[in-house]
Amino acid sequence: MAKKTDYASMSAEDLTKTEAQLRKALFDLKFQHATRSLGKPTEIGAQKKELARLLTAKSAKKAG
Repeated sequence: MAKKTDYASMSAEDLTKTEAQLRKALFDLKFQHATRSLGKPTEIGAQKKELARLLTAKSAKKAG
């Protein structure tokens, strides 16, 4: 997990790459949950929050 300041210091390309990685990880967690092989269902919520933090930093960079 990266901190908010870590996302703020990343370039737009790095943010896009990290976004793709987080989206894939979230998909994998949802798939594991559907097949009942996910140990901690709370990991899905944590992954969603991390993605939201990244998208917030990405939109802030885009805005100014």
